[in-house]
Amino acid sequence: MSRVLFKPLALVLASATVIGASGCATAGSNKPVIVVTTNILGDVVQNVVGDEAEVRVLMQPNADPHSFEISAQDGAMMRQADLIVTNGLDLEEGLQQHIDSAQSDDVPILVAGEVIEPLAYTEGDTEGAPDPHFWTDPALMVDVVDTLEQRVLSIDGIDPRAIETSAATYQAKLADLDAAMTEALAAIPAHRRNLVTNHHVFGYLAARYDFRVIGAVIPGGTTLASPSASDLRDLVAAIEEAQVNTIFAESSQPDRLVQVLADGANIDVDVVELFTESLTDPGEGADTYLTMMRTNTERISTGLSPSNQRETEGKQ
Repeated sequence: MSRVLFKPLALVLASATVIGASGCATAGSNKPVIVVTTNILGDVVQNVVGDEAEVRVLMQPNADPHSFEISAQDGAMMRQADLIVTNGLDLEEGLQQHIDSAQSDDVPILVAGEVIEPLAYTEGDTEGAPDPHFWTDPALMVDVVDTLEQRVLSIDGIDPRAIETSAATYQAKLADLDAAMTEALAAIPAHRRNLVTNHHVFGYLAARYDFRVIGAVIPGGTTLASPSASDLRDLVAAIEEAQVNTIFAESSQPDRLVQVLADGANIDVDVVELFTESLTDPGEGADTYLTMMRTNTERISTGLSPSNQRETEGKQ
């Protein structure tokens, strides 16, 4: 039986900016309405739009973008929006019919995944398919903001100067985030720059900051799949070969990963919770995109630090 430990790390707190979906514009408001599918993009859109439009986010905090669903009222709201912003690349697996319906009603749609050059998954059932988790590279989010700014400026009733100012301000924050992540992650020695997660979500971060993705408990891009015995054996072999002793799991599913390892792997690892696919409620460590990325950077840096090195040679 394996011994799996949790590594408690300090949370970074920040104020929330995402607005939950609750209808179109507020009573008496003539502002344009922008509907956003995921709460990560919702936070980004809110920072760019400011008070120039009503931003309605469909995905609630701590939800799974692969499986969340919306009400008929939310679907009707999408068909009346001035703009819909989606992640795309098959991330919002339960919303495509609503997105298609809105598009058939001539609602303008911005698919963020079409703005960037997507990476492809390299293993599992999704091998060769585009990876939708581009937000783990903040430099790509800069490209999304560039396109978002232009799309928002085309909406009637929007003050161009306000949007240009807020977009420039947020892009500066993204640049600061990228610089801070580069500095913090560069301090991890090359032989420690190995990532194992419970499903493939950090391909873009690995490409940006020079990490090696060793594997995932679920060798694919969605949380809806389950690992096979063969998948688990391959992962354990990769972990032992790379002498990995810290594994990263989504904050919503650490127990599942722990149980899989405890049941089938004769290894001794720490499991560190990260925020990967959803923002949280205020005070939970990832209530904005910037906070989420800074929290994850801190946890990855600490988890892979040489001071956290555990002797792995000779373990059975």
